[in-house]
Amino acid sequence: MVAFLKSDLFLRFFGGFILGSVGMFALHPSEPPALVSPAMAASGDAAPADSQSNAAL
Repeated sequence: MVAFLKSDLFLRFFGGFILGSVGMFALHPSEPPALVSPAMAASGDAAPADSQSNAAL
């Protein structure tokens, strides 16, 4: 197990994850995309229109 953790394959694989996670945080957009309509965003406090129809789920 120790030999695998010190292997070149593991170090390159793990290094790719580190670089990818740094890139994800560095290039993360500060605002949502412009093409998404507000209707697609579900409100957490919105009650369903008919609570009896969702009771069976």
